[in-house]
Amino acid sequence: MKLVIHPPIDADRLRAVLAVAGSMQVVNAADSEAALSAIVEADAFFGKITPPLLAAATKLRWIQSPTASLEHYLFPELIAHSVVLTNMRGLFSDVIAEHVLGMMLCFTRNLHQYVRNQLAGRWDPVGGEHERVTFATGPGVLNAIDRAHLSLGDLTIGIVGLGHIGAEIARRLASFGSRVLAVDPVRTAPLKGVEAIWSPERLPELLAQSDFVVIAAPHTPETRGLFGAAQFAAMKPSAYLINIGRGAIVQLDALVSALATGQIAGAGLDVFEVEPLPAEHPLWKFPNVILTPHVAGQSARVPERHLNVLVDNVRRFARDEPLINVVDKQRWF
Repeated sequence: MKLVIHPPIDADRLRAVLAVAGSMQVVNAADSEAALSAIVEADAFFGKITPPLLAAATKLRWIQSPTASLEHYLFPELIAHSVVLTNMRGLFSDVIAEHVLGMMLCFTRNLHQYVRNQLAGRWDPVGGEHERVTFATGPGVLNAIDRAHLSLGDLTIGIVGLGHIGAEIARRLASFGSRVLAVDPVRTAPLKGVEAIWSPERLPELLAQSDFVVIAAPHTPETRGLFGAAQFAAMKPSAYLINIGRGAIVQLDALVSALATGQIAGAGLDVFEVEPLPAEHPLWKFPNVILTPHVAGQSARVPERHLNVLVDNVRRFARDEPLINVVDKQRWF
């Protein structure tokens, strides 16, 4: 058997692959010409597959993608091919869940506004210091400042996409006591911490009930442009959108309009239709928006996990064992 790797990997990673490859020949192709020549008789491939490489392969049975997302990886010939495709899903769930919780806590405790106040040297409790006396105080009575500071335990969180990342977000929300709803095209089995898992057709119902709507779905033909004017109109005016899934899912023009007209309370975005987000884009100016530059999945732990998935699947393939992270190519995940 033969495994072709292209682009080539570093010496340390190559040693780890060779240690589990057994009798399988491993070609760490230095350039596209070497990869094209080696793939003719290859059984497996790791790296960026291209139409010419796939067309040249005569024995290819397995491809390992170096990425979790596949919208820039798949092409029609690969989808139609009998080759098994695996990806890198599951590497980022905990760190992305932490990013989501961080954004939620910023909004519920108004930290995004207090940071701006700090930079301006301004003492200004959100809710208005002058409003403190307009509400009677006592057991069960909230003043204006109390009303402006929320608790996740009192809120409903709607998760769009209950894969590895969505499920981890739900698991962590359970410790806050949040009510969690979800829509997912595949998952139907009950999940601890999730009150209801619905099919995507019930998205409007989820939007109408949620105080936070978290997009944790992949970019697929079905999710591209999924969130537009109609979806924002279905959300509560007090609700926040958080997108750590894929930028193509949210129509930014519609989001800007929803924010400008007060259809929704705010948004936290790590991914965007266009990246980098242009400096002149109006989203930069909204005080009720948190923007991060596609870093939710960044962690010192990820490179080691990435190598572990590759090594595990090489070992499995060499031993003719079931592979992990097998992809449904038709669905892009």
